Amino acid sequence: MKVWEDSHMLKSPNYCKSMENGSLFGATFMSLYNPYFVVLNMGINTIIEEHKDRLITLDPILDQEKQNKQILDLINKDVKAIFLTPVDWIKVEPALVACKEANMPVFNIDSEVFNSNLVVAIIASDNYQIGVKIANNMMERRKAAKIVILDFPPTKSSIDRVQGFLDTIAGKPQYEVIARESGGNLFEVSKNVMERLLKEFEDIDVVMGSNDITALGALTALEDVGRAEDTLIYGVDGSPEAKFLVEEGKMTGTVAQFPIEMGMTSAEIAYAYLEGDKIEKRIFIPTVLITKENIYDFGVVGWQ
Repeated sequence: MKVWEDSHMLKSPNYCKSMENGSLFGATFMSLYNPYFVVLNMGINTIIEEHKDRLITLDPILDQEKQNKQILDLINKDVKAIFLTPVDWIKVEPALVACKEANMPVFNIDSEVFNSNLVVAIIASDNYQIGVKIANNMMERRKAAKIVILDFPPTKSSIDRVQGFLDTIAGKPQYEVIARESGGNLFEVSKNVMERLLKEFEDIDVVMGSNDITALGALTALEDVGRAEDTLIYGVDGSPEAKFLVEEGKMTGTVAQFPIEMGMTSAEIAYAYLEGDKIEKRIFIPTVLITKENIYDFGVVGWQ
C-alpha cells in the first residue's frame, strides 16, 4: 500500500489501475501511526478487493477536526459506505450527523462513537473485558500494588478498558491507582509522562497502557532508570513488538485484538447491509491476554 503524505491517503496498490471500475468505499481511523490500524485497514481492503471495489483510507493523525473534514470529503466523493474509528468519540458527532443527512452508512470499528444511533453497526473488541483481564492477571501476580494507568480519554475504547480494570479492583484497597494520565496514544508522549511520574513516585509496581504503543513508551522510561524489571507492564493490541517483549520478559502481557478479523468482518457486514440483509447492531471480536505462559500459542511474528 502507498501513503500520500500530502493528503494522508492510504490506497490499494491497484487503486489507480481500477479508477473506473467498481464501487468506492472510504475509511478514516484515529491514526495510521499505530500499525494496528494499518493491519485493520488491510482486513477491510481484502474483502473490498474481492468484490472488485476500491477503498480510500484517510489518516487524521489524532486530529478530530481533520477527521470530520475527511468524513465530509468522503460524503462528497459519494462513497458507498464509511468505515470509522473516531479520534474523539463525542466530537465526531457533527460529521456523523452530516452522514445521516446524506444517507451515508457508517460502520463504527474498534472504538465506539458516543451516539450509536448515528452508525449502522459497531464492530469492536469487548474493551471493558480487556480491562478485566488485565486486572485479574495483575492480582494473580501481586498481592498488593501501586498502579499507574496511561489512558487516552477521547476514545471510548480506552474509557472502557480503564473502567473494566477499575471495577475489577474496586473494594480491594491493597490495589491503589496512584496516577492516571493520558499517554496520548503515542510513544513519546507516554514516555515523557512516565518519566515525570517516576520522579514523583518511588513505589510504582504496575503500569497499564491503553494500547501497546503507550505501554512501550512507559517501558522505555522505566528501563532508562533501571526500574522495569520489578514492574508489571501491560498493553493492548497484541502487536508483534509487544509480543516479542512479552517473550523476552520485558512486558508482562498484552491483550491481543484481532485487527485482520475485525477489518474483514466489518467489510462483510457492510456488504450484507448494502445488499439489504438485516445485521446486528453490535458485533464483538474476541480478545485474549497474551503472557509468557501462552506466547507460543500466538507467535511473535506478525499479527494474529
